[in-house]
Amino acid sequence: MAAILHALQQELNELPSQERRIAEVILQSPSDIPGWTINHLAQQSGTSAATVTRFCKSFHFKGFPDFKMKLAAELSHSTNETAYQDIVAGNPLSKIVEAIEANHLASIADTTRLLDLGRLEHAVQLLCHARRIDLYGVATSSIVTQDFYQKLVRIGKSCTAFSDSHMQITSASSLGEGDVAMAVSYSGETPETIDALHCAKKAGASTISLTSYGNNKLAAVSDIPLFTSSLEEGMRRGDMASRIALLHVVDILFTGMVSADFDRFIPKLEQSYHNVQSYRVQHNGGA
Repeated sequence: MAAILHALQQELNELPSQERRIAEVILQSPSDIPGWTINHLAQQSGTSAATVTRFCKSFHFKGFPDFKMKLAAELSHSTNETAYQDIVAGNPLSKIVEAIEANHLASIADTTRLLDLGRLEHAVQLLCHARRIDLYGVATSSIVTQDFYQKLVRIGKSCTAFSDSHMQITSASSLGEGDVAMAVSYSGETPETIDALHCAKKAGASTISLTSYGNNKLAAVSDIPLFTSSLEEGMRRGDMASRIALLHVVDILFTGMVSADFDRFIPKLEQSYHNVQSYRVQHNGGA
């Protein structure tokens, strides 16, 4: 199932009654939707064009045309895709290698189709010009924020990654205009991370969230919500494909920053690389 349809299915029972009727019509005939007008969908669901627009915006689309375009793109790729594969008892190692490769590739592809270039560009510009960047994430998400932290430090950005909930709030309280707080949570429902981003926003910082696609509290509180695929489920997967999807977006943001301000960031990136290499040779004999 396409990520958009999966998100609609997951959120179905939580939607207001009119928006639920719209989601039900879409889920019944997804392949027909790209050819429908907003008025036709409103008629089929017994709602109004204004309700359809509100429904699309609640799922972070600009409107019905944007929703149709992204749904059509997903549907065109989903017919030949296989489902994510979970851990199976006694699987030979050769099958495990194939399964993990397939899961990671699918996660990256699904995420790429969900990316909004306008939001990405806005996020890149904010990060490039930020006086200070705070990164918030706990558990698996803290691995992603640590990865981004190490990248940003190499290009000279003033940045810290916080995984402790008390330190997240403490740091967020000291932010202000010109600063950026970015919070990572695959579920988008991690209370500590939501509280930290809300605190940062209240303090005057610009806020970015990175979550799985769908309606979630972290995306709702952020200025720029960014999304990954939401198709990975099941405890046994251990956040494997989801972590890869989150890192995929982080790599895009970092590369976008360096490309946008190449003359400022590349010398710092090269200098940090040479300094580390010299340190390794001096202290470890190049090991």
